[in-house]
Amino acid sequence: MPNEPTEPPVVADLADVQVTAFQPDQLEGFRIGVTSDRRSSDLIDAFERRGARVVHAPTLRIANSQQDGPLLDDTRTMIAARPDILLATTGYGVRRWFEVAEMDGLGHELTEALAETTILVRGPKARGGIRATGLNDSGMSDTETTASLVDKVLAEYPPGLTVGIQVHGHTDEAQLDRLRAVHARVLTVAPYRWIAVDDTDERVYKLIEAICARQLDCVTFTSAPSVHALFGAAEGMGVYPALIAALQTNVRAASVGPVTSIPLLAAGIDPIQPTRFRMGALIRLVCEQLELVGIERIETRHGPLALRGAVVEFGGQRIALPPTALAILRTLVAARGAVVSRDELAQALPGTTDDHAMEVSLGRLRQALPVAGLIATVVKRGYRLDV
Repeated sequence: MPNEPTEPPVVADLADVQVTAFQPDQLEGFRIGVTSDRRSSDLIDAFERRGARVVHAPTLRIANSQQDGPLLDDTRTMIAARPDILLATTGYGVRRWFEVAEMDGLGHELTEALAETTILVRGPKARGGIRATGLNDSGMSDTETTASLVDKVLAEYPPGLTVGIQVHGHTDEAQLDRLRAVHARVLTVAPYRWIAVDDTDERVYKLIEAICARQLDCVTFTSAPSVHALFGAAEGMGVYPALIAALQTNVRAASVGPVTSIPLLAAGIDPIQPTRFRMGALIRLVCEQLELVGIERIETRHGPLALRGAVVEFGGQRIALPPTALAILRTLVAARGAVVSRDELAQALPGTTDDHAMEVSLGRLRQALPVAGLIATVVKRGYRLDV
């Protein structure tokens, strides 16, 4: 896992955004990809209740060890050591650690061993996990990252201590090395880990294909490892450049926080990110961004037209379009009334550049639109939107 940032990237300021209150159709037409495993239902339910179509493809999943022997061994080591400082990084990890200890009869011993320990937490969720055990923390990191939590230890506590750390998913060895360079003993417990999805699970490949074809409007990410996994799968499919190009242009990447944003930023992708690194804030930001800047509008001679995801809004109607017809209309809208050649329209089609397929799709698009003449034919040159 890459090192975490010392400074968070520029993020969207929700205070500057004004949208209407919740409406069941406010995301109608929009298509959103969800890459998370744990708590993915929260995202999916929130988007679908607002009318979006959601494509769920967890790129990684959290795995609890089938045999908790290593975790219990590390727990016994932690109990015996009675660390001077404990770093808690995730609420889920803290809860699972204590649950496993309790089931093995070590719960009381663990709580007792940490009673005099200075406990520092990465963020509010880790704080909640610690307090649920009956313990209290002595402080929180400044930016809710493991790096800033280690910064706090190195800046505020003397060297030579015994430090315990609850690690999560992929262990950040760089931060452990920083602690080891200063303190006498660094102990870790790993209540869970990230693993790649099974190769037989085609959801990730279909998600990548949809991103490359610009058939999604937004993709959400809640962990840096999930981003790396998506990139790795795209490389395996031979479409990594196309994936990056899509996420840099038509398909918005939405990140829950600065650590998750690191691999996106490194790839030249500028994700939207809430100022509060919470799932609810991510949901709100995605809704606001799609409503405010995700709708393409243009005035035509027949009235205003708006493209919202896979739906065209015209004459008081919302009409869902198939991918090929949508690709043609998007190309014409982007031209803002200029003539688009037949070859250009064929090149815009997802998965094919066939001239006949373009003609069929154009015919279906014209039939779907409620006004004849909205798409004008320019003899021997191509087509244009009648603006």
